[in-house]
Amino acid sequence: MSKTDERVVLLDEQGRPIGDMPKSTVHHQDTPLHLAFSCWVMDVAERVLVTRRSAVKRTWPLAWSNAICGHPTPGEDMVEAVRRRAATELGLTLGSIEVVLPDFRYTARMANGIVENEICPVFRTVVATGSPLRPDPAEVADWRWTSMAELRADVATDPDAFSPWMIGQLTQLG
Repeated sequence: MSKTDERVVLLDEQGRPIGDMPKSTVHHQDTPLHLAFSCWVMDVAERVLVTRRSAVKRTWPLAWSNAICGHPTPGEDMVEAVRRRAATELGLTLGSIEVVLPDFRYTARMANGIVENEICPVFRTVVATGSPLRPDPAEVADWRWTSMAELRADVATDPDAFSPWMIGQLTQLG
């Protein structure tokens, strides 16, 4: 499936699928509730991988965020969707993946009026220290490994530099 015909799952207020829509048309000033996911990538030294979103991203371009974000396609297993995006965004093959925030939900509005409105289960995976990354420049402008303490300090210093979903997840991850 090409990026141009990728579809996202639309949800009712109880989180039940009610249809789908092309990803290219779902994000606007009145974005419908839809299904997404986030995955935090850690290394064995307990550093977290953060990525800076590409300048061509429709939502939060050039914002720093957790490593992997995306939308499962209709009928796609959520963990398989995480694996697909890890390969696409970062060139990573993931091992074990665990859900850490199964009910995460958020809404955020950009300065230009575009809204994110997602039920977004959050996952975590651990990769070997030094795992090679091959980021797709259409997805990732930059990346770095950091400690959770450093990440929290960076967010406290300049929250506007980070995606709102990552900030919300960071507060819930403890």
